[in-house]
Amino acid sequence: MKSVVYFGVFLLLIRCGSQATNDESGKTDSKPPGMVKIPGGEFIMGTDDPDSYSHERPAHRVIVKSFWIDEAEVTNAAFNTFVEATGYVTIAERKPSWEQLSKQVPPGTPKPPDSVLVPGSLIFHSPEEPVILNDYRQWWRWEKGANWKHPEGQGSTIEGRGNHPVVHISYDDALTYAKWKGKRLPTEAEWEFASRGGAVQSRFGWGNDITPNGKFMANTYQGSFPSRDLAEDGFHSTAPVKSFPANPYGLYDMIGNVWEWTVDWYDPTYFSVLSANGIADNPTGPEKPFDPQEPYARKRVTKGGSFLCASNYCVNYRPSARQGTAFDSGQSHIGFRCVKDVE
Repeated sequence: MKSVVYFGVFLLLIRCGSQATNDESGKTDSKPPGMVKIPGGEFIMGTDDPDSYSHERPAHRVIVKSFWIDEAEVTNAAFNTFVEATGYVTIAERKPSWEQLSKQVPPGTPKPPDSVLVPGSLIFHSPEEPVILNDYRQWWRWEKGANWKHPEGQGSTIEGRGNHPVVHISYDDALTYAKWKGKRLPTEAEWEFASRGGAVQSRFGWGNDITPNGKFMANTYQGSFPSRDLAEDGFHSTAPVKSFPANPYGLYDMIGNVWEWTVDWYDPTYFSVLSANGIADNPTGPEKPFDPQEPYARKRVTKGGSFLCASNYCVNYRPSARQGTAFDSGQSHIGFRCVKDVE
């Protein structure tokens, strides 16, 4: 029983860290390198599609201002430049503090042994045989030494993967990078508006067919998750950014490849609140996080799905899809991109 509890502690929290807040960055109207200007406007956020998860519903009207957004996910090379310039150490590279972790688990949860409180992160491991999809512990494993420089754990490197999206990045890590760049992280509304590429309620960012005319449009999971990855799109894990077509706004990998952080706190009922209040003007998420399934976790919204999203599990490779992720969590399929305000 204790091992189950300890696993739950780490799967829920993964790493300790301080509570992060939204950041105001500088504004610019001249094109920043590697960014695309998204014109402001009104759109339908979320979905009423019955073939979706309940926290994506209902569809509701939202207005966003114009903003700049990175055309691609932040890469290993770009993050390495940041680390070399600042000496920054990511959450996954720091020893966890039980004092911080204990605040985000049920009271009375026993402290894990010190030998377990070591730097690391969660890594996906494909089971050798098909498994029942009701227990993610069968394919997620806490790995000592896993971090952005060692994405598969100790002994692995990012050599030759400079143009892959950086992973094992917590919310605080992403926020710190964004501030260093004079940028910020997107709101969920900004992210979804950009992901839709101007399309009105299409299921995907490019239409309603996942592979139009047999063409793969994003890095997702083909086969039977989690044990049989056919990699028909050419990739078993992350793909180099810009490996798939850009959306109509000129943005790459807004669907698939890696989940991306937004600044919004996660509450599965938030869309119902927005819908009841009429048109939402530049919403920034609920005032505080809440997940009834993990009430002690402090989660931010992540968007876009990843290379692990499959038709038989986690069908989250859609603009309206969303999930809550512990703000101090780093995993082998979570990255980010930045935005900047327009004058």
